[in-house]
Amino acid sequence: MKLLVVGGGGREHAIIKKLRENPAVETIYALPGNGGIAADAVCVPEIGAKDIDAIVDFAKAHAVDFAVVAPDDPLALGCVDRLHEAGIPCFGPDAKAARIESSKVFSKNLMHKYHIPTASYQVFDDPAKALSYLRTASFPIVVKADGLALGKGVLIPQNLEEAEAAVKTIMEDRAFGDSGREIVVEEFLTGPEVSVLAFTDGTAIVPMVSSMDHKRAGDGDTGLNTGGMGTVAPNPYYTPEIAQVCMETIFLPTLAAMRAEGCPFKGCLYFGLMLTPDGPKVIEYNCRFGDPETQVVLPLLKTDLLTIMQAVESETLADLTVEWSDGAAACVILASGGYPSHYEKGLPITFPAAFPANVTCYHAGDKRTADGTLVTSGGRVLGITATAPTLAQALSDAYAAADTVAFSGKYMRRDIGQRAMRAMEG
Repeated sequence: MKLLVVGGGGREHAIIKKLRENPAVETIYALPGNGGIAADAVCVPEIGAKDIDAIVDFAKAHAVDFAVVAPDDPLALGCVDRLHEAGIPCFGPDAKAARIESSKVFSKNLMHKYHIPTASYQVFDDPAKALSYLRTASFPIVVKADGLALGKGVLIPQNLEEAEAAVKTIMEDRAFGDSGREIVVEEFLTGPEVSVLAFTDGTAIVPMVSSMDHKRAGDGDTGLNTGGMGTVAPNPYYTPEIAQVCMETIFLPTLAAMRAEGCPFKGCLYFGLMLTPDGPKVIEYNCRFGDPETQVVLPLLKTDLLTIMQAVESETLADLTVEWSDGAAACVILASGGYPSHYEKGLPITFPAAFPANVTCYHAGDKRTADGTLVTSGGRVLGITATAPTLAQALSDAYAAADTVAFSGKYMRRDIGQRAMRAMEG
């Protein structure tokens, strides 16, 4: 089989590595891929993830048997729709279903209409009206750009002054472009956060192992929000009892709501949850695999990933038994110094001769120079994932391996998984 994976980050590398385990897979094309992914797939760097016409033309020209559209932008732009029109089976939601992530207004209104637990909220398309409302609000409060913003369109003002600045940044300065035409202002929820990715064919749903992301740049959850500085799985706060509540009050109702709205969701649906004192509530939906959650979830998957994706496409997921490994996984992100603000690129990366058998290096933001040297090309450069029987061992092994990789300005959080460890001890 010839496969095509759209995207070029750590999430896509994790998907590609898992797809390669199927013996029927002969070739995987990564569009655009990156310097490190080139060891596991045929990268096509000249075709970007948002170049839908070129992606479809390439898939047809290379007789691709199955495609996986991983990032949010091409999903929102209708990449799956276009591939289907070209007769190519693929994994991922169509553009109408992808609105569950690409429009915060759509997703909040969906939850409100179908009584899916989430934070109370207001929607504004007029900065003056938003500011008028915020002058009567209690803080902290959450301000979200409606559209896609690389995970950075969520601001949490602690007071009115910060709230006014947030509205200006999103709606007037258009820091996130057209994504800021509308904003959602919602109540600030408290409690442990949980990420649950789930395979779904629109009716059946198979949640994956839960995980815990670490969004802030600095230790102790300080600093700016990032795309994610590390993850652990499973999340100790997500007990079997809470999982059952989520299935009954959030997961199945969300799928039913999407079907009722005429946009059934097929692919990977990501539930960002807050375990509040009033029960689990949805913070956000994503229409795809999370990054870096994928880098700890897929290493624990025992069932063949391509088989699952094909069952989602053919709407036969209910007939499949999906199995997971016991134990735990931990991923530590190696970032460029200064990320998520300004950082240097083009810095050479050195690696150990080999990583231990239980450790995988996922390449996110790197490229190869003309002479074959691997250099940094993004803010999040590498994800070092270890699997082990216990979370403590997985964390120890991931950090030990992370310390053997070097590049100028390398930065990582040193407290990934510590909150999870305390939860397990408590």
